[in-house]
Amino acid sequence: MKIYTKTGDQGLTSLIGGTRVPKSSLRIDCYGTVDELNAYLGLLRDQDVNGSRRGLLKEIQDRLFTMGASLASDPEKSKMKIPDLHAEDVALLEQEMDRMNAGLPELREFILPGGHPSVSVSHVARCVCRRAERLVIHLREESFVADLVIVYLNRLSDYLFVLGRQMAHDLGAEEVTWKPRL
Repeated sequence: MKIYTKTGDQGLTSLIGGTRVPKSSLRIDCYGTVDELNAYLGLLRDQDVNGSRRGLLKEIQDRLFTMGASLASDPEKSKMKIPDLHAEDVALLEQEMDRMNAGLPELREFILPGGHPSVSVSHVARCVCRRAERLVIHLREESFVADLVIVYLNRLSDYLFVLGRQMAHDLGAEEVTWKPRL
């Protein structure tokens, strides 16, 4: 099978269901941003400090593929069975955040992204996740989007923040707090 099809050479692509849309459409931007997020999750998973978390991070990547398939489907024309997110997927993120938070110092100030290159990867992923969430919310204003897609993205960005804190703790890296200039 060839990777290139030449069917997108005029700036159009097909959704699951066959509908042709411009590559600049909001739906394409949504699942493209989720794909970008997935790439950052792969980079995050590859950080040495995340050795014990690789399985969970791979599972999150799988959920992002599920989400991408949902977003890449024409909600009015696709007859294909698309995998769904489940409430348990959100609950898993919440449980992991609660577990990590239990061993971290109480958060009393805003934290600046950074402190260690590996921690910075988590913050970049969090920012891309927030952008994906904003785009998907915008898409929902004009087309069907499953509620759990938005809930999962919202919780995932929180998880990535807590993971960054946990990684900093594991690495012995300083959490740099924001000191507002008054």
